[in-house]
Amino acid sequence: MRFRTALITMTVASAALAGCAKTGDLVVQEGVGITALRSVCPAVGVPDYTGNITLFSPETARTLDALDMTASITNVRSQCDDTGADVYANVTFDVLAQRRDVSGARTVTLPYFSTVVRGGDSVVAKRVGSVTLNFADGQERAQATATAGGVVNRAAATLAPDVRERIVRRRRSGEEEAAVDPLTDPAVRAALAQASFEVLVGFQLTEDQLAYNATR
Repeated sequence: MRFRTALITMTVASAALAGCAKTGDLVVQEGVGITALRSVCPAVGVPDYTGNITLFSPETARTLDALDMTASITNVRSQCDDTGADVYANVTFDVLAQRRDVSGARTVTLPYFSTVVRGGDSVVAKRVGSVTLNFADGQERAQATATAGGVVNRAAATLAPDVRERIVRRRRSGEEEAAVDPLTDPAVRAALAQASFEVLVGFQLTEDQLAYNATR
């Protein structure tokens, strides 16, 4: 599984989450070539190929006439509590589903996961839950809301003072460093990556389902 590039790029912008911003957050602007805001609150999103699930009947079929139901994750949103030593991200998302055969009432339960990812590629925690969709007789579509969450240690999500100073230090015109973006420094980029966290949610897919999403 690979994560969305837009969520895990190792720059200050990747950790931006304006909803958690307040006085004291790191703001990078004049003189370093970028404008961004960084918070200890984790970004949220859906990894590639895990935001949709397709069910077939029979399960091994992959033809249109065997398509049973499709569902997708949408409207992912987060509330962040960063008041303590641990930062809590409470994630809510909607699951929209559509079935082919609308005869009879039907209940479908789909598994999903939530992970806390550090530095773009290191999974530090994972949980699996389930969401239940209820189709009424004759109803083609159903919707449900699910929740997930993640905990991030504030100290781990906070940049070291020396790295912060290298990013925000004012640079005078004519100085050699004035023309150099500090984010081009591998040490700064590595420090930003280590302090960057995401909470990602997606369907808990089988290998066949994941392969289907990746190739369709």
